[in-house]
Amino acid sequence: MEVPTADTQTQVAPEPPKEMPKQVALQVPKMQGPVSTRIPSIIVGLVVTAVAGLSIWYLVRGEPLLVQGEVDATRLDIAARVDGRVAEIPVERGQDVAAGFVLVRIDNPETVAKDQQALAAKVVAEAQLANINVGTRVEVVAARKAAMERAQASVVLAQKTYDRVNQLAASGNAPQARLDQTIDSLHESQRAADQANSAYEQAVNGYTKEEHDIAAANVGKAIADIKAIQSIIDQMVVYAPVGSQVYQRNVEPGEYVSPGVPLVTLIDLNDMWIHFDLREDLVKTIKLGDRFDVRIPALADRRITVEVKLIATKGEYASWRATRATGDFDLRTFSIRAYPVAKVPELRPGMSAYLDWRTRS
Repeated sequence: MEVPTADTQTQVAPEPPKEMPKQVALQVPKMQGPVSTRIPSIIVGLVVTAVAGLSIWYLVRGEPLLVQGEVDATRLDIAARVDGRVAEIPVERGQDVAAGFVLVRIDNPETVAKDQQALAAKVVAEAQLANINVGTRVEVVAARKAAMERAQASVVLAQKTYDRVNQLAASGNAPQARLDQTIDSLHESQRAADQANSAYEQAVNGYTKEEHDIAAANVGKAIADIKAIQSIIDQMVVYAPVGSQVYQRNVEPGEYVSPGVPLVTLIDLNDMWIHFDLREDLVKTIKLGDRFDVRIPALADRRITVEVKLIATKGEYASWRATRATGDFDLRTFSIRAYPVAKVPELRPGMSAYLDWRTRS
């Protein structure tokens, strides 16, 4: 084996420095690899953290309690107190009517005829009362007086006849039968005179107080009969009690209707509220005068402020609610009325209203 010389060692020694740049060039891409693979890991970690945070937030936050209500308004079923045929209905469905507007006209000829009879009876009763108030006519008094005088003259004549026949019978010149006839004639004339005298006194004194009271009572009865029939006639025209809107026409012209049958249904749009049915565990958190906002989907989710003005005194029905795994029980449901604080012209009965009970103001 040959031992290397100095020249050989000098030529071999510089070789390592020539290889150093190659090693450095090869190490640069090796250090870039871990940085590029670390970025997706960071993103995944952030996503996992966000999902975990959202999950915790959903678990911790309270579940929203959405309460649904419905817009309601005063409904009026207008009926008549008389029977008959519908003559006219001058309103249409959806028409706004003012208080006192004519809704239905009913025709009943029999009732009209009874009214005319009552008017005639009143005229007769008033004439009788006027006759009594005037008293006995002068002509009647004179005739009664003449009849009394004739009766008295008949008594005088009968008395004279009796006296003559009695004298003749006492002397035996007249039969007893003749005397009996004159006695009967005298008695009959006396009774006729008494009757004529009473008739004359009656004519002079006029009618009694009792007769006047009877005549006045007959007039009052006739007036009462007219009022009773007139009240029925007045019911033949049906008017709107308040300003409202016609919701439905239940009859048509020509139909026969009976008392109490609804003819027209009205809705008072000036008296609207939102009706809620709340369980008793929710009612305890609300009181009269509370205000909160509700959302109306029919009005593009418009929010309106309402005020509680009625809480039912008694629960209307039971609502079932699971309270624990070992057993359940029922909770009563109470009716709530909340009126809009400000008038909403677009609001209509039947629209739905929603309220998040836990976040209400």
